[in-house]
Amino acid sequence: MVEDGGEEEAEGDSGGMPAASAAPPGQRCNGFLPGKEEEEDGRAGERAEAEAMLSAAGGPVETRLSRRRLAVLAVFSSYSLVNAFQWIQYSILSNIFAVFYGVSFTQIDWLSMVYMVAYVPLILPATWLLDTRGLRLTALLGAGLNGLGAWLKCGSLAPSRYPLTLAAQAVCAVAQVFILGLPSRIASVWFGPTEVSTACAVAVLGNQLGTAIGFLLPPVLVPNTPKDIDLMAHNISIMFYGTAIVSTLLFFLTGVVFEEKPKYPPSHSQAVLQTVPPEDYSYKQSIINLFRNTPFVLLLISYGIMTGAFYSVSTLLNQMILTHYEGEEVNAGRIGLTLVVAGMVGSIICGLWLDYTKTYKQTTLIVYILSFIGMLVFTFTLDLGYLTVVFVTGGVLGFFMTGYLPLGFEFAVEITYPESEGTSSGLLNASAQIFGIIFTLVQGKLTTDYSPRAGNLFLCAWIFVGIILTALIKSDLRRHNVNSGIMNLDVKAVPVESPVEPENTALKVQSAL
Repeated sequence: MVEDGGEEEAEGDSGGMPAASAAPPGQRCNGFLPGKEEEEDGRAGERAEAEAMLSAAGGPVETRLSRRRLAVLAVFSSYSLVNAFQWIQYSILSNIFAVFYGVSFTQIDWLSMVYMVAYVPLILPATWLLDTRGLRLTALLGAGLNGLGAWLKCGSLAPSRYPLTLAAQAVCAVAQVFILGLPSRIASVWFGPTEVSTACAVAVLGNQLGTAIGFLLPPVLVPNTPKDIDLMAHNISIMFYGTAIVSTLLFFLTGVVFEEKPKYPPSHSQAVLQTVPPEDYSYKQSIINLFRNTPFVLLLISYGIMTGAFYSVSTLLNQMILTHYEGEEVNAGRIGLTLVVAGMVGSIICGLWLDYTKTYKQTTLIVYILSFIGMLVFTFTLDLGYLTVVFVTGGVLGFFMTGYLPLGFEFAVEITYPESEGTSSGLLNASAQIFGIIFTLVQGKLTTDYSPRAGNLFLCAWIFVGIILTALIKSDLRRHNVNSGIMNLDVKAVPVESPVEPENTALKVQSAL
């Protein structure tokens, strides 16, 4: 099979999309306002129109998997990796950068927290851009800003240039806004229903791998030389210039590899979404629909708690380890590496499990509970004096806490379909950033004034709250139901200015890729 001259692997023909029954009143589709309920004759006409829209040159709609999808996933994961590396590279060397720039630990912590601060006000414009201007432009912005921030850091290699390095990190933080919301969008647009969760997990894995390398590599490249600032600056320059070169290369690869979408849809759910006229899309209505979705709101809070706790632990890990194990900067980085690599394994296992079982709520709840147990064990074994124990408990904590990240993305897409994946993912990440800022500030204060145990117990209490919220989420797997044919949403796009009736509405979906 050929796609624009390239090879394709056929997933199989979908045939014509079957006519669907009306969705329950109040259900909304992809940011479109519901139209009035039609008479049976009118519905028959609309179904015929949908059949025509879903036909390719008069034939049945085909769903195929493009081989380009693997290159898109690989390039995205790579520049997401570099962005995550730049996020954590200061925090894991907090004592070294505090000496180099002559600033406090709190000011070094802000080099991590700027990622969280920048995300919150920019996420809505970023998701609007993704929904209205598309995947390719958003990807290029993320990769380009990532490279720009990396090169600006190369100009901050002097003790008096902390403001410049903060500004450079802020540019990388803006790049992150165009990166974190893409995994579920890339997975949905490019991958089939039997691999979508795994693809999302791999896309998230790139970010996790960047964090892992950020824990491992900086302590090796920049050893602590407080008596030789010139040598310290030289070592930091190797790290900064290397990152800038790699970021630039990945920007050009993004321009070559990324396309808006494949020629053929990879799944029925994507086929259903893509015949909707873009001019009928209401971004505001999409946001309203998401916040009216009670299960999503519960997931929004619980995801923010778990991921915010992970951000806080990652930011403060160096301080926690050095409090009990003085002079162990390299091992602190290795513990962070263990935490994230274990989480990468957890992410892949969870993604494969979801593709096989579709047990989204059960898996999410179990992983949440095990993360809570892992955090408790890590908290009460941190000060035993045995680094080996910290490596083991950190790995267990990372396996579940980091492994949770793609679960939240995919669960959100399922319970909010057919709303935009970028919008739901963006809101989840905004929640995570808000909680991450709060948790980092509070845990950092508790760690400094009392002990790492006090800060960790603070996180444990919040994770327990997250368990309760997750248990309350109603599992309504809308995307899975469409792909499996259990339920077919019959949705019609209605222009925003069209009159609507709040009751007795039925949504009709007409779509194709």
